Amino acid sequence: MSALIEARAVTRVLVDPEPFTLVDAATLKIEAGALVAIVGPSGCGKSSLLYLLGLLDRPDQGEVLIAGQPTTDLGEAARTRLRLERIGYVFQFHFLLPELTAHANVALPMRRLGRRSPLEIDQAVHTLLEKLGLAQQAGRRPDRLSGGQRQRVAIARALANDPAIVLCDEPTGNLDSVNTRLVIEEFQRLAHAEQRAVVCVTHDESFAEAADRRIRMLDGRIVEDR
Repeated sequence: MSALIEARAVTRVLVDPEPFTLVDAATLKIEAGALVAIVGPSGCGKSSLLYLLGLLDRPDQGEVLIAGQPTTDLGEAARTRLRLERIGYVFQFHFLLPELTAHANVALPMRRLGRRSPLEIDQAVHTLLEKLGLAQQAGRRPDRLSGGQRQRVAIARALANDPAIVLCDEPTGNLDSVNTRLVIEEFQRLAHAEQRAVVCVTHDESFAEAADRRIRMLDGRIVEDR
């Protein structure tokens, strides 16, 4: 099976003011159907690696491939299009737009991609929110939702364009144990039942234990992959 994400010796160096290596020659392949946890101490390069894999940052050396497509030499417009089509993001802080309803927040990526009519977008948003147990909250703004509901709306938004890849940065960091379990189960379902590649940076040991694969980082390097 070909990899949905591949990193070939990717390195990212921050110069501020002295050179500091965020990610050091990281190499990995991630296939469909896997829930992958990236773990390690704070400052070890986990989020920096995730941003490289998700085309939110560019490596100084090495190459990131998405579904076999090299990305380093792509222009910003092409990278943005590839992100919209192939990758969904979930962050610790949900980043929902406070003035929009749950429905409107989930619809945003679909409107940006521009492949569906307004009616098709409404139907797709309804299906996503219903699947995540949020149909009754569709008309509520984020301040009227619980923390767990806001994070599930963020997951629905990440899935808006049916991406093969879902990347998450500390997605349970602000959740209680009950909502953490619900979110973990949803990511397992996305990986196993829907055959997506789901990659999550986490400090949550219960999340790491639920993953199919654990990648451990230290000082910018991948030191364990099992």
